[in-house]
Amino acid sequence: MTSIKVPPLGESIVEATVSRWLKKEGDAVAPGDTLVELETDKITVEVPAMNGGVLTKRAHAEGDVVHVDDLLAEIDESATAAAQPAPAQPAAAKPAESAPPVPRNQPQSTPVVPPPAPAPAAPPASPPPDPPAEVRAGPAAQKTAVETGVDLSRVQGTGRGGVISKPDVLEAAAGAQRSAAAPPSAQPGVPPAQATAPAPRPAPPPPAADGKRETREKMSTRRKRIAEHLLESQHATAHLTTFNEIDMTAVSAVRERLKERVEKEHGVKLSFMPFFVKAACMALKTYPVVNAQIDGDAIVYKHYVNMGIAVASDAGLVVPNIKDADRRGMIDISREIGAVAKRARDGKLTMDDLTGGTFTITNGGVFGSLISTPIINFPQVGILGLHKIQERPMAVDGKVEVRPMMYVALSYDHRIIDGQQAVLFLVRVKELMEDPASMLID
Repeated sequence: MTSIKVPPLGESIVEATVSRWLKKEGDAVAPGDTLVELETDKITVEVPAMNGGVLTKRAHAEGDVVHVDDLLAEIDESATAAAQPAPAQPAAAKPAESAPPVPRNQPQSTPVVPPPAPAPAAPPASPPPDPPAEVRAGPAAQKTAVETGVDLSRVQGTGRGGVISKPDVLEAAAGAQRSAAAPPSAQPGVPPAQATAPAPRPAPPPPAADGKRETREKMSTRRKRIAEHLLESQHATAHLTTFNEIDMTAVSAVRERLKERVEKEHGVKLSFMPFFVKAACMALKTYPVVNAQIDGDAIVYKHYVNMGIAVASDAGLVVPNIKDADRRGMIDISREIGAVAKRARDGKLTMDDLTGGTFTITNGGVFGSLISTPIINFPQVGILGLHKIQERPMAVDGKVEVRPMMYVALSYDHRIIDGQQAVLFLVRVKELMEDPASMLID
């Protein structure tokens, strides 16, 4: 008997919620199969079976709170053999092959019919039902398959042990759309009617039941933890926000001039975020208290910058970190931002991605926000908020010119950061962004 326990969940995380069971008691499991999905305030953890057998016990129900090393399930390895006869059942269908000889009751009217081989040709069609015996896919993959109408039995898994992941499903969906868009002649062996058939679309969300004006939905564990974390930040820190605005003319010109070349030579898209990351890292070196942390009655100064980048994902807002961002070049920063953003969207962030941050940048401008007061990502003491770039008339050298402007905000913990330091930090970021060439001088 093998016991499956709650695995280590990461730094400072000691509990999780049983979000979803993927196997029922009595189900046969293979090594690598996902048994249950645990949800923490940071990530969703899939707990796999290390050995094959039969799931004999589920120690907790969905919605239960479990702690590290708690018993989750038990697998009986010796019951594997007992679970095998089930797939062997299709063999019982082979006696049907002996059914054709039964037509002895038919006299001389059918002597010519038995010789034809079409009857034996039918059994070969029976093997296809075997493959759908078991499809192994993660929770995110199953959800995406339902939304996109992808048949998981036709998807090749690239995960450990052949488990189907969300990217596999998305790739299959994209392939289906490409093949549907292709002309019938481009699909050999497929009748025109089938070649032009539109791919299935996900069903629209159901309307409110019985015309109710309100619906009640239980808050997910992650959403509850996020709420608790934000309240803790507000209650445990002396929150204050200072604002400034940046003329994006110079950095926009540099980006416009270099983005095509950077994408061609390095394979990365050059956005404004790498410029802000670089500028923030340089400003943090000038004002290290903004990159510090309070530990009891001591101030811990970090001589490195693990830059947190807030990313919106299906599971909610997550903040993966770019480790040692202050030691990276602009291209490397841009590449790493793209990588962590993709992992966030695909639900593949690790605990290392989400822990150890020293400072955070959040960009509400991608959603159209003009100005906001971001909440500190506790226990950090500062967070930089970016906003929408908007053309505004500005006074430049005694003349009115229309310039692309962005409001920026720095929320900081006033317990250790004085107003002067916060304002000067933001001014330094402004100076660097308005003269991007100065970022070359470190």
